[in-house]
Amino acid sequence: MQDKPYRSVLIVGCGYIGRRVAALLQADGCRVSGCVRSDASLARLTRAGITGLQIDLDLAGVQLSLQDGYPDIFYLAPPPSQGERDTRLAHFLGMLQGHGLPRRMVYISTSAVYGDCQGAWITESQPLRPASARGRRRLDAERQLQGWCEARGVSWMLLRVPGIYGPGKLPLQRLRAGTPLLYEADSPYTNRIHADDLASICVAAMGSERSNRIYNVSDGHPSNMTDYFFRVADAAGLPRPPTVDRAAAEQLLSAGMLSFLRDSRRMRNTRLLDELNISLRYPDLDAGLQDCFTE
Repeated sequence: MQDKPYRSVLIVGCGYIGRRVAALLQADGCRVSGCVRSDASLARLTRAGITGLQIDLDLAGVQLSLQDGYPDIFYLAPPPSQGERDTRLAHFLGMLQGHGLPRRMVYISTSAVYGDCQGAWITESQPLRPASARGRRRLDAERQLQGWCEARGVSWMLLRVPGIYGPGKLPLQRLRAGTPLLYEADSPYTNRIHADDLASICVAAMGSERSNRIYNVSDGHPSNMTDYFFRVADAAGLPRPPTVDRAAAEQLLSAGMLSFLRDSRRMRNTRLLDELNISLRYPDLDAGLQDCFTE
């Protein structure tokens, strides 16, 4: 068997998902570098054998030595928490000027770009009507990335991702606090993907023969948000939280949580499965939660 080509890969925002992506790439013989902001994140990369690059993308004009460039770039960093634009992505794209252009960029976006679809099943052709600032920042990032890449002949892939869950990424603190949930009849549909499946999808998108494509990323088994929290509580052996009507929820829940409760949609993942030839390790929540609590 011939060795696969030796590649240099950069993961911007190399955190919970990025480290999983890095592990898959390292196993495939890639040299992986990760951009992070904090000292603690940099130390985690070092322990994982990932070359760490420390940078604060909130600083305009910041510079970072990218050596001879990276042919494959995963951009996983979130936008700022305020505003209508993703200034962090803008700063990063500006940094790439003067370096070798990448072959491809894979960007993790969010399903919030669709806005409220009133529980309808949607595909990647669904009109984009983000109702929240969070969704509008992600849509701005998508357009920035597409425009930058297409102006330079760089291939891109967009992954529209809903709720991510996995070991260490479950709402256990919220459940222990007993924070109320909406009545199930009032609860919006929510979609999800296991962290390990998302990492595999990122790698598949980078290696695909297709290019300039958008994919809905989910396990294809949406449920309402209250049901999701109930099932996590059951799996963790915690009491189910109390439920309230929407008027009470508006008074009791944070603005961030309420923004999630205003969007309802069910995402079809047919294109993802067919075009990227993905076989999900955790095709539904039962399989994924079992993994989360396995020692």
